[in-house]
Amino acid sequence: MVPPIAFFGRELYPYTLAALAGILVTLLFAYVASKKQGLDEINMLFALLFAAAGAFLGGHILYGVTNLKELIVVFRHLDAFGSFGSFLKFIYPYFSGAVFYGGLLCGLLLAWLYLRRTKRPIGGYTDVGAVCIPLFHGFGRIGCFLSGCCFGVESSCGFVMHHSIMEEANGVRRFPVQLCEAAFNFALALTLYYLLKKKKWRGRLLNVYLYAYPTFRFLDEFLRGDAYRGIWLGLSTSQWISLLLILGNTIYLLFSRSRSKQKAATEE
Repeated sequence: MVPPIAFFGRELYPYTLAALAGILVTLLFAYVASKKQGLDEINMLFALLFAAAGAFLGGHILYGVTNLKELIVVFRHLDAFGSFGSFLKFIYPYFSGAVFYGGLLCGLLLAWLYLRRTKRPIGGYTDVGAVCIPLFHGFGRIGCFLSGCCFGVESSCGFVMHHSIMEEANGVRRFPVQLCEAAFNFALALTLYYLLKKKKWRGRLLNVYLYAYPTFRFLDEFLRGDAYRGIWLGLSTSQWISLLLILGNTIYLLFSRSRSKQKAATEE
């Protein structure tokens, strides 16, 4: 939607600016909120840094998975590359994008491993983190809309893109699906923050998020116009992951409830 901005001889893309704004706001929120919750604010920031590293890595890996068919063909013809450097240069475009769910899952894993290593109660940190995820994601989706790297279906209402980095998105009026997702993420962040302040569902706010966002994302995907994310049996990669997250979240909660009942019975 918006062309790159020239800055000291370099081009800054709108997504980069939106992501930087999201990082600053999210880190500031995490620092203040963790202090109010009686948590170690520095420990919280380190957990977020590990989550960010995982998000970067996982997002690009899952993007590569959505190009699995093409990658299989490439790996079958490794002898065609003169050097390892030329091979990396050739496959780079297949990993140049990012899929949110890959970043979410890998980010949660690295943050969890870090918190486990610190031997601190994880529940309070995940509650604050549950607010941070949609807060940052909202800024990211605004960046997606401005850059045009993600776009909605053709629609009578919406916006006509002219500077999208995806050529097929330009010149057609499209539904602003990413603005809708940004609005949902900000609303979800506010809801989770309210629950955090009221100390409701303590230690379970991440579970609330893992129900709310995957449900929205599953429906939201039907309004996406970019089909390069992979389609399996009529559903996109993100829709399948949404269903698996809802299922996994339910199994985890049922298992936790069963363990709590067994523990209570043992103590009696």
